[in-house]
Amino acid sequence: MFKHTFIFNPGNWAGEGRITLNMVEEELLFNTNWAVQNKDTGGRVSCAQDIQIQGLAEAMRNELSFYDFSAKNFAVDMENQNIGRIVGTGVFDESMIAWEFRNNDLNFEGFETYHLQSDGSYQMKGEYVTADQFRTQIEARIWPRTAQVEAPEQRGLS
Repeated sequence: MFKHTFIFNPGNWAGEGRITLNMVEEELLFNTNWAVQNKDTGGRVSCAQDIQIQGLAEAMRNELSFYDFSAKNFAVDMENQNIGRIVGTGVFDESMIAWEFRNNDLNFEGFETYHLQSDGSYQMKGEYVTADQFRTQIEARIWPRTAQVEAPEQRGLS
């Protein structure tokens, strides 16, 4: 049996990292908070992800739903005010959770990977691109809010 708690168990997660945009030469630092809900009666897990980019007043919110879980796969929906709703697919094994959004009507594609660390946190990498070639690269670390996990700045992420 796998040891994942992120998206597989309800709870709150905190994180921080950096975003690189191909149109801007500087890295943008951000904080994130995830609220993962219990599975509903249909086996769907709802999550809210809030992202606060340092220096910007307005936070961004992604609403995600994970469902149709099998032994190594799942489906995912993501919705936010900038792109609308997009449907993707995910995979997982003992050490990694990942999902991607491809071939959709929104001309928006990308992926996120979460690698489980020995302390229960996850190292995250992601990349998204739009039809007009705006590219966003993300690198972060997330950890359960209740755990005593070393903050990313202590691990050399910041």
